[in-house]
Amino acid sequence: MTKQLDESSFKTVVASTPLVSIDLIVQNSDGQILLGLRNNRPAKNSWFVPGGRIRKDEQLEEAFGRLVSEELGRALSFKDAIFKGVYQHFYQDNFSTEDFSTHYIVLAYTLVLDIEITDLPVEQHCQYRWWNVDKLLCAETVHHNTKAYFC
Repeated sequence: MTKQLDESSFKTVVASTPLVSIDLIVQNSDGQILLGLRNNRPAKNSWFVPGGRIRKDEQLEEAFGRLVSEELGRALSFKDAIFKGVYQHFYQDNFSTEDFSTHYIVLAYTLVLDIEITDLPVEQHCQYRWWNVDKLLCAETVHHNTKAYFC
């Protein structure tokens, strides 16, 4: 069983250690990339790929399945993903209003998927858009950590 920390313990972890996460680089059959406008810190109000943290005692394949379900509202197999690489994300802020940074080690996976953006969950992103890579690389509102997947 995976563990989810209480807020106080989680603040201590985020302030003290890197977090491990999975980012989902969703590409449609036209080569466009799915980005969501982030609701939460860090990277609030930036266009970002879907993804999330891996929980303690959660197998990588389980985390992938949970995140695809939570972020894309569907079930996909880990074998449907293409591993893109390991990335580092550094943020000056964190999920709370306290003053400490956030550091992620990110396992990025590409999925080729045609999905209807009106059916996507809105807990982490208030809206979604399909982006051409050349446009997202030029857009000031697309977070630099997302742009790094395409440079």
